[in-house]
Amino acid sequence: MVPLDRLEQIAQRFEYLEAQMAEGSAGGDIATLAKEYADLKPVVEQISAYRQLLSDMEEATLMLADPDMKELAEEELPALKAQIPAAEQALQLALLPKDAADARPAMIEIRPGTGGDEAALFAADLLRMYQRYAENNGWKFEIIEEQITELGGVKEVVGHIKGQNVFARLKYESGVHRVQRVPTTESGGRVHTSAATVAVLPEAEDVDIQIDANDLRIDTMRSSGAGGQHVNTTDSAVRITHLPSGLVVTSSEKSQHRNREIAMQVLKTRLYDMERQRVDDERSANRKSQVGSGDRSERIRTYNFPQGRMSDHRINLTLYKLDAIMGGDLDEIIDALTADDQATQLAEMQG
Repeated sequence: MVPLDRLEQIAQRFEYLEAQMAEGSAGGDIATLAKEYADLKPVVEQISAYRQLLSDMEEATLMLADPDMKELAEEELPALKAQIPAAEQALQLALLPKDAADARPAMIEIRPGTGGDEAALFAADLLRMYQRYAENNGWKFEIIEEQITELGGVKEVVGHIKGQNVFARLKYESGVHRVQRVPTTESGGRVHTSAATVAVLPEAEDVDIQIDANDLRIDTMRSSGAGGQHVNTTDSAVRITHLPSGLVVTSSEKSQHRNREIAMQVLKTRLYDMERQRVDDERSANRKSQVGSGDRSERIRTYNFPQGRMSDHRINLTLYKLDAIMGGDLDEIIDALTADDQATQLAEMQG
């Protein structure tokens, strides 16, 4: 049961924000108020629906005392009572603390693990899967750093995804993805197991991370283009080393200015992610659930091609529609992971 006085406080805060914004008296804080208002709006809608339900029940209970209305009230009351558990559940979900990064764009990094050429080819398959998922959601997917093998596999790729709730939808993808299939390079028809690592990082905003210029070493290098075409290239690739953390990022677009911008954005995002991981580790040291923890050494999923099967090991979900999944149909998996994480948070709040 959700305490009614807490619901009242939230409703009053929402009304206050509404009045402040209507007056336009917030000055420079209007963006902060607007964000809080937008965050509270779905909560207040659930509160209104819940209060309406309680009010209808109270009215129906009073009607029991009226002989003319008693029969109608006896009909209505069980139906209203039956709606209470679902309304309370919806309200508790709305009241769960929001991850401040959920609405942000994200960086996705994919690297092959064990398995040589086959792992690199699988990393390329995962890249295409996420590109199609982004396309299905109307997001913009931009590759900002990519190294390709001779067979068309991926040695490393960093992508930038912009759109609505990108990080909220993709944050459960971080971890080790394992594939079981017959490689194209295998003549004997034997099934091989290989892996690739995915990391999804919420994009940092300038207010999140302040970087001291003295902590950076910036090197320019010659871009390594495809054979022959770029013989006369200038030194446009940029490598930035963040000395305190040892993080190194590179960008090799044709414009050196653009490369510096990209590399700084990637660096800020990685530093922001490190800080989020540190805070999360402290907060959830006792949390058993690995869903959403972003542990990138954990094997989270297996894609078995001979059986057309995808298994997510965190929630024991198995789906026999591998072709659709590799084609970017990820909503069923992501919805299940989100629901499991919400259930865990609710259990922790109630425990």
